[in-house]
Amino acid sequence: MGLTRSAIEAMAPDQSALTAASALLKPAKWPVRARSGHLIWGECQGSGANPYRVAADTDEHGAKCTCPSRKFPCKHAIALMWLFVEDGATFQDADIPAWVNDWMGRRRKGAAPAASAASGDAKSLSTARDATADAPPDPKAYVRKRAASEKRAQDTRRSVRTATEDLDGWISDQLRTGLSGFLTEVGERCRRIAARLVDAKAGALASRVDEMPSRLLALPNEQRIEAAVAELGKLALLTCAWRAAPDDPDLRREVIGSETREEVLADAGAPRCGSLWEVLGERTLTRRDGLVSQATWLMNLRAGPQRFAMLLDFFPASAGRRSGAFVPGERFTAELAFYPAHLPLRAVIVRRDQSIDAPDGWSVSWPDAAADPLAEVAEQALAAPWLTEMPVLLPAGRICAEASGRAWWRSHDGIVVPLHGAPSALALGASIERAAGVWAGSRLSLIAARTNWGRLGFDA
Repeated sequence: MGLTRSAIEAMAPDQSALTAASALLKPAKWPVRARSGHLIWGECQGSGANPYRVAADTDEHGAKCTCPSRKFPCKHAIALMWLFVEDGATFQDADIPAWVNDWMGRRRKGAAPAASAASGDAKSLSTARDATADAPPDPKAYVRKRAASEKRAQDTRRSVRTATEDLDGWISDQLRTGLSGFLTEVGERCRRIAARLVDAKAGALASRVDEMPSRLLALPNEQRIEAAVAELGKLALLTCAWRAAPDDPDLRREVIGSETREEVLADAGAPRCGSLWEVLGERTLTRRDGLVSQATWLMNLRAGPQRFAMLLDFFPASAGRRSGAFVPGERFTAELAFYPAHLPLRAVIVRRDQSIDAPDGWSVSWPDAAADPLAEVAEQALAAPWLTEMPVLLPAGRICAEASGRAWWRSHDGIVVPLHGAPSALALGASIERAAGVWAGSRLSLIAARTNWGRLGFDA
């Protein structure tokens, strides 16, 4: 039983799913489209940092997607099948990847999804495509929408300004009453002020305050007071900077919330960088608000000012662990669009090439590192002193540790940097040529290293 337009219409849960799928029928949305026998698969760039992996069986009409949608099949699966029906020649013949084989091994053979019961109007691919056509603009509606948007922005700004002033007063109270008492009740105190910030529409600032206890309590007791001073000081710098420049996109992202991926791609002023990138590693953290943040760190292997990039995605913790779209050590050519910032780091993929071979003339080794990496971090901190983390590239050196488990990275020139966590025995014995990590103000979390024994990965 082959895949046809009528079969796709029958599988779709409703007409809205077909309409949503029609918006994904753009080649730029699908950097990967491949086939093998009756199986097709691809990667669709969604709203998150990592593309969704989609697979379908053209014989039995089964489908699988890594997106969190509760509809089956989801719009990504419908779009993949729709693309195949309309232009199957664009699907390259390829070996079946492991994740597709895993899905085929777990699904029940012969269990094609039943056609959805008709409800209301009949479902049609043509109707879905027509529904996405641009409607004639309504000048009056545009003026009303713009006026309402400006009013909401003004109301938000007033509310957030009041919230930042309240936060400044709260910080003063913690310093006045003593940091020992603050650290004793840090969880409850931070929760209370974070709730007030949420009510005032300063959601990003609230999340940062709410996560502060976990960052402080993860440190040894003797380091907590100094770290608390740094955390509170950075918050004060951030609120002061935002009040001075509330329209700054970087500050707005830190205080109110982030732009969408689509807004970044549409922003003509957003920095872009096309290069050869290496996947350094991934860090997955469960936040107090019930979301899981998945950060993928990339390094630019070509000379240039943009050395690092971070792809950041969020999904509900209830959705379970999601497999990453990248493998540590993987290399690919891609164009990235960076969120406008004083120190651009977070990015989204505009276009990705499947090739892992470096183009002629491009360096495939890690770039040179500064002799004193912390001096470089301190210089960058002058541009954005409110940041809690900064990526850093370390020169040649070794990892040292004591019996208590505390560890340091030591350069050949004698520069010492404290590390987060106990390193493996393999890392302790290796001669490090280059290492990449994230500096958090008092300690460094290693992500990856090139050593005399090969590439090493770390839990970032």
